[in-house]
Amino acid sequence: MPVEVTWWGHATATVRDSGVTVLTDPLLVRRMAHLRRRRGSLPPPAAAHADVVLVSHLHADHLHLGSLTLLTPGTRVLLPRGALRAVPRLRRLASLLRLEEVGPGERAAVRDVTVRAVPAAHDGRRLPYGPRRTPALGYVVEGAARTYFAGDTGLFDGMAQAVGAIDVALLPVGGWGPWLGPEHLDAERAAEALVRLRPRTAVPVHYGTYWPIGMDAVRPHEFHAPGDEFVRKAGMLAPGVTVHRLGHGESMTLEGA
Repeated sequence: MPVEVTWWGHATATVRDSGVTVLTDPLLVRRMAHLRRRRGSLPPPAAAHADVVLVSHLHADHLHLGSLTLLTPGTRVLLPRGALRAVPRLRRLASLLRLEEVGPGERAAVRDVTVRAVPAAHDGRRLPYGPRRTPALGYVVEGAARTYFAGDTGLFDGMAQAVGAIDVALLPVGGWGPWLGPEHLDAERAAEALVRLRPRTAVPVHYGTYWPIGMDAVRPHEFHAPGDEFVRKAGMLAPGVTVHRLGHGESMTLEGA
């Protein structure tokens, strides 16, 4: 059975595997705080329909409360353990959505698919003032194939062991501004992650969608270029991995393992 991945922009993607629809870090709006959507149309309303939604960490561009309200009532949402305590407004959605906290190593079954939470090297708290008690996560969706959604992460010791064998890697290669800290993957570090993880195929995400107001003329190549740069670096460091640089709303398919 083929697995389909659709990239909607930023860290938002849909993974369809074994009849189960998985949505990652939904950001379904044109504007968020100081950020504006600069590339790609908004995801269609159908993108908000999923069997399970994965939230990697509490930063507002990954845990976006307004986008969660657009989900179909009753949708199951997996969140890092401690999220409900750290984000009080999230509790208001408990009557609308099935909110479930998970930690690294824990699994959730969704019919014929298993979702496994894995560690991430990233400050997972709710900025700017949240306590450092809620870990950032990645997730591995295990069905006909094994699809790794990294969320936001840097490289870390034991990454390959924590993630395990995978077929598809959805890796962040940029950000929403011209500067990235060490707890992020840029194009080169994401290519190095391919060397460690050895997936069959990879899709670059988390770049080229949102940009701060007034920064359009400031180092714009940092906004547009990471996807192509990842393709180039991956070809040098991990030539055995097929990279699909998707446009917003485009999909790729992979035959199951």
